[in-house]
Amino acid sequence: MEEDRTLSESLQHPRRSLGNRYRSQAEKFLKLGNDAGNLSWAEQSAKQSVLHDFTNEENWRVLIRIKVLMEDSEGSRSVLSDLFSVLGRDPELMSQLSGIDIISSCEDLLEGAFLSDPLDPDKWWSGICDKPEELQGFVERLRTLDVSDQRSNILYSRRLERVREGGYEDEFLELSRILLSQRPTNHESWEQLGKLYERRKEYDEAWLCYDQANVVYPRSSAREGFRERMEARVGGSAEQPWREPSITDRSQFLSRLGRLSRKEAHDDVRPPSDVENLELSDLEDLRQQGRDTEAFFLARRMAAQGVEGAKELVTEILGDLDG
Repeated sequence: MEEDRTLSESLQHPRRSLGNRYRSQAEKFLKLGNDAGNLSWAEQSAKQSVLHDFTNEENWRVLIRIKVLMEDSEGSRSVLSDLFSVLGRDPELMSQLSGIDIISSCEDLLEGAFLSDPLDPDKWWSGICDKPEELQGFVERLRTLDVSDQRSNILYSRRLERVREGGYEDEFLELSRILLSQRPTNHESWEQLGKLYERRKEYDEAWLCYDQANVVYPRSSAREGFRERMEARVGGSAEQPWREPSITDRSQFLSRLGRLSRKEAHDDVRPPSDVENLELSDLEDLRQQGRDTEAFFLARRMAAQGVEGAKELVTEILGDLDG
């Protein structure tokens, strides 16, 4: 499963150099002419460019241009739907265009999306950083968006880094928890959240975030690095050594994230507050309902409490989330 997760990470995580290489190949095929053979090869390369780097707008532009040249209306609609998923937008926006030939307007639709929602986080931030009302609009919008798509979660986590760097720490804390409640496998966001808590000297919260990063990405060194810093911090001083949060604190932390992950459609469903009352079958029920993120946080709580079989179930759910 570790090999599958590594492959998933490599395909879903932005890899700019490979994206640029495939886009260049697509452009070379386009220069050779617009016959079916060249367009087919160009399309394959353009798809790979978006697959390897969905954060580069040029990759999307080349792909949609090829779809226009191929007069592929359904393919154009599929590209725009995919982009809207990355941006966290309602897929119903594209369903409204079902059955309509959008070849003549799809490039304008693409540019309109980029104009209002740039993929480059620096460009995005420069457009709202000195406009408090737009920043507040972003905060309110992100509270309602579906950012469970791995690419969307990465995109918004990088936007939130700019929010934090801009001094809006409280907004960063709130929105990062929302991102992670929808996609708990985003280890970079766990680490960024942990760093802010650590800087604010909220050490228990920092450790809990670093611990989550290590659970979802075992190669993360953030938790051990934090432990070393804490040990060095009290070395030779009269300060009391820091201790890991208690099981109760861990359970409460995971419970808060579990409540955030609960979809609006399930707001009336309240799982038992006492983990000891839960059975592994309860988690299977959640998974059958498509509520994997909620099941993940509950499984983590059960694992923290030492429930037999919970750790193995955490690993299984992580595999489903990566898939």
